Amino acid sequence: MENKKELRNWLDAFNLDHPLVIAGPCSAETEEQVLKIAHQLKNTDVNYYRAGIWKPRTRPGNFEGVGALGLKWLQKVKAETGLKTATEVANRTHVELALEHDIDLLWIGARSTVSPFIMQELADALKGTDKIVLVKNPVNPDLALWLGGIERLYTAGIKNLGAIHRGFSTYEKTKYRNIPEWQIAIEFQNKFPDLPLINDPSHITGKRDMILDVSQTALDLNFDGLMIETHHDPDKAWSDAAQQVTPNTLVQIMQDLRIRKESDPEEKYNSELNNLRAQIDVVDNQIIDLLGRRMKVADGIGLLKKEKNVAVLQSKRWNEILGKMVLEGNERGLSEEFILRLFKAIHQESINHQEKVVNC
Repeated sequence: MENKKELRNWLDAFNLDHPLVIAGPCSAETEEQVLKIAHQLKNTDVNYYRAGIWKPRTRPGNFEGVGALGLKWLQKVKAETGLKTATEVANRTHVELALEHDIDLLWIGARSTVSPFIMQELADALKGTDKIVLVKNPVNPDLALWLGGIERLYTAGIKNLGAIHRGFSTYEKTKYRNIPEWQIAIEFQNKFPDLPLINDPSHITGKRDMILDVSQTALDLNFDGLMIETHHDPDKAWSDAAQQVTPNTLVQIMQDLRIRKESDPEEKYNSELNNLRAQIDVVDNQIIDLLGRRMKVADGIGLLKKEKNVAVLQSKRWNEILGKMVLEGNERGLSEEFILRLFKAIHQESINHQEKVVNC
């Protein structure tokens, strides 16, 4: 699979002056709920109305979707509002039922993308379809696995393809439900700049009050659209209540986002500049996160030294680290002066943390 301008044809056909928007409830719950939300989204920037029909839950016993009955509700959505429809498929039966009910866009979830066997089954079931098929990143941060799933679909003759970045699972506690790992999405864009890339801030954040910020970062990084879970009464949603927003909030988010045009030469410069700055912001946040984690390790060292009554400053160890970092920095084009200043500051902060632990 090679990058081609034709990969954008289905998106360019919309001729949008705003990002592509896919919105709707995490789960289709009742016919009344599905239609009510759809009518509230009818005259907004929403291009596709999404609703989960089959819900892959981490543990059994939770709500796992209404099943095929919900597809009829999506048909009513299209008939009554004119909105195109979208849902997740995870096996051949899902695909057959979704196509039978003329669902316009199908996406493949993170739990499916992680398995080449599932992706091949879905590719075989979707072979030759003209429907739009989007592939979410796998739960683990593996770009090759993500691209491999898309390539299986492409090989099956599916031309209207795209990807959804929904973040990656981690055992660490962070402010995100799924850490963005923006650098993977950036690398994805570098390899396939014309393959439409949609951001899913709902699953990245897990919290509705963070959706605007993550959406803005995605647009600054030249994402093509957003998938935002939207519910008329989010707190009473049957699944993922905390990350869903109301239709009115979605409209406000779209108004608040800074969306840049590409037609103006000066705007093109600003867009490229903002994209590069957004990449710097991503790396800076990663640096802060790593430094925070490093100081937690220093706290642990302080506890151990306190227990064994060992001096905080270990000059031999410090000189070994400094020498190694100077060499590592040189290989990456970083001056010795910069490395010395940086790691002396890091070392001093580490000493401060250990002394605080030892003396408390």
